[in-house]
Amino acid sequence: MTDFSSLVTTWFHTNAGKLIWLLLVTAVAFVADRVVSRVLRKVLDRSQIPSASIFINLTRTVIWVLAAAMVLQPVFGINPTTLVTALGVGGVALSLGLKDTIANVIGGFGLMLGRVIQPGDLVSIQGVSGTVVDITWRHSMIETRAGDRMVIPNSILNTASLTKLTPINEGMVTVEFTAKASSDLNEVSRDLVACVTQATAGVAQEGRGPIVKFVGFSPYGVTGHVLVFAAPGILLSTVRDLATRAIAETGQRYLVEDGGSADNV
Repeated sequence: MTDFSSLVTTWFHTNAGKLIWLLLVTAVAFVADRVVSRVLRKVLDRSQIPSASIFINLTRTVIWVLAAAMVLQPVFGINPTTLVTALGVGGVALSLGLKDTIANVIGGFGLMLGRVIQPGDLVSIQGVSGTVVDITWRHSMIETRAGDRMVIPNSILNTASLTKLTPINEGMVTVEFTAKASSDLNEVSRDLVACVTQATAGVAQEGRGPIVKFVGFSPYGVTGHVLVFAAPGILLSTVRDLATRAIAETGQRYLVEDGGSADNV
């Protein structure tokens, strides 16, 4: 036991300088990580540059890489140049194994620097609409009205069809209907606007009533759409259900029931 204690004591005496340097560099890097990340986030929030985690993560990575480079030679006896050379030899294999990650990282920078999307944008991708919450190293996060968060790889966002929406378009609900050819279309339009306005009161956007548009003909009659604009935070399915029920109940006189019913959505 005495010999072991002596060995430990000797080792600590021998490597005291290395341990102090390691702890000092780690502490400085930790503090720099917290301070620089906080300051950078505030600067990005106040500037025209999109504020996203990808920039914060890049800064943190640079800080810790520099810290590691400062302790490799003095503490572990590893020459940074030798390590870089070794990494260069295995760089091809590493890049093949991480090709998806690399594509996502490059895609994230392309999205941000090209200002394609940024946090707060309303977008529609692959049939899902929502608000861009954040853009990280590998993926972008989109939150829907229902509160669900979609995690989409940045490489997909760079290649898939993406639509940037306005608040009005993002909350628009379309309910289809077919009116009898013999109906008075002006009367149909007035009645549908009145019934849908009453049915969706409290869930539709304030000051923006429903719109009726006639878009064509079918074997059953005149086809049309009722456009309703959901208020922020209201599920589109809720507005669609209320509008569809109102149309079905009010339009029995002039809407086609078979083959093109009032709730044809």
